[in-house]
Amino acid sequence: MTDKNVLSDFRPNDHNHEACIAAALEIASAVCRERELRLTPLRRRVLELVWQQHMPVGAYDLLDALRGDGRRADPPTVYRALDFLVENGFVHRIESLNAYVGCGEPEHAHNGQFLICGNCSRVAEMEDPAISKLIREKANALGFRISQQTIEVTGLCGECRERAQT
Repeated sequence: MTDKNVLSDFRPNDHNHEACIAAALEIASAVCRERELRLTPLRRRVLELVWQQHMPVGAYDLLDALRGDGRRADPPTVYRALDFLVENGFVHRIESLNAYVGCGEPEHAHNGQFLICGNCSRVAEMEDPAISKLIREKANALGFRISQQTIEVTGLCGECRERAQT
């Protein structure tokens, strides 16, 4: 990644996620210690499951994975863990897909801009202050008060575009 506004790029499907998972868990643990938050074993496991792929994952897929671990979990339990992770910036909710992805830079609050591949479902996260500022300015001009700003753009990632051209 060369663009400082790109927080997480499109990873190849054969990408080894172990380093990403380990980094996400380490950062989450450090942020929780700093903010005096509890990263319970369940929250930690849900975060780990979200980071297993660079693709959006649904709450019920997480529930199935937790049950596969032998945990007794129900939907409210998973949603509470996800609420904690979203509220504290460790994961983002992709509204259009009703799914979750790991945050590329959870150490600070930011407005995410997401590029979602409509073919392979991988997601890239950007944080471009100029985009956020322009939206705020346009909203203010209309007398609109923004409570949350998340942009989701669907298209084709580079790999899928290349495959489509061959």
